[in-house]
Amino acid sequence: MTSTSTRTWRFAPLGNPAKTTVQGRKLEGIVFDVDGTLCEPQNYMFAEMRSALGIPKSQDILDHVYSLPTQEDQHRAMELIRNIERTAMATQVAQPGLVQLMTYLDSCSIRKGICTRNFDAPVNNLLSKFLTGSVFAPIVTRDFRPPKPDPAGILHIARSWGLVRPSTGEAGVPASEELESARPAVTEKNAADGLVPTEQGEEVADASSIIMVGDSLDDMSAGRRAGAKTVLLVNDVNRHLADHEHTDLVISRLDELIDVLEKGLL
Repeated sequence: MTSTSTRTWRFAPLGNPAKTTVQGRKLEGIVFDVDGTLCEPQNYMFAEMRSALGIPKSQDILDHVYSLPTQEDQHRAMELIRNIERTAMATQVAQPGLVQLMTYLDSCSIRKGICTRNFDAPVNNLLSKFLTGSVFAPIVTRDFRPPKPDPAGILHIARSWGLVRPSTGEAGVPASEELESARPAVTEKNAADGLVPTEQGEEVADASSIIMVGDSLDDMSAGRRAGAKTVLLVNDVNRHLADHEHTDLVISRLDELIDVLEKGLL
């Protein structure tokens, strides 16, 4: 377990929730990615998808699909991707520590959400196969746009959990001004080319009391831009992200997060 964060605030230890203070805020929920996070990586799918679409490795798969000129073209391309995912979901393997972590979070009544670029079938397959009875809501899948690394999906989850704050009327106002005055946060009005100003007092989603757990740069960047804490589930492919500026904590197994949350180490 490695911490790379330069931010000072922490969550109150779940083992002693009475210690909730300005420097130890209440954890309101955790958002998880799916492929490579809740289940072991199936990275081979990306090469198969790009081959089916006839695009290079440098091209983002969803960006390509959404750039196609007609809805029919987009539908055909999306179905090619879904067919690859449908085949792969039959061999999904749970990440080590998955059940232990979810059992712990459920025992602490910590809300769980999902934000993924997968479509719904692989997500539902994983939950029914490994986590029957453990509730994740809301579940943000590929149908939600814009996808990660845009923070919109995480902010949507925050708002659905009732986590909001009044805007100060500026672009890039920190999610928690007293603790993060040097880092801009975003609102649901985030634009691809920058932050959009909000009206004074306008209610905006606040993800500062959320943790985003994932295995990709998209996950870390979406979490950071939303104002959440970020946890990287490290593997041999993504190890370079351990030192990325958007990564707050690195774990090698999901159940390592239990001790972190129990002691308030994040």
